[in-house]
Amino acid sequence: KHDEALQWYRKDVATRERMLGTDHSLTATSYRNIGNALHAQGKHDEALEWHRKAVAIRERVLGTDHPDMASSYNNIGS
Repeated sequence: KHDEALQWYRKDVATRERMLGTDHSLTATSYRNIGNALHAQGKHDEALEWHRKAVAIRERVLGTDHPDMASSYNNIGS
């Protein structure tokens, strides 16, 4: 189940990177989704890499004081 979800999330990332670029909040959401799927598979180190990429984008695009940053920081903490 998680493997299939991960495949779809990777397709989503490829599309968003191509259409929106790598510095867009929706691309960051896709990175977060991959991180969540990897976390569910027990691949915590790999998940953390994706969550950090998402946080870096969101900090640049939204700013560190944006309310959505709380969930991004929570993903790194979990």
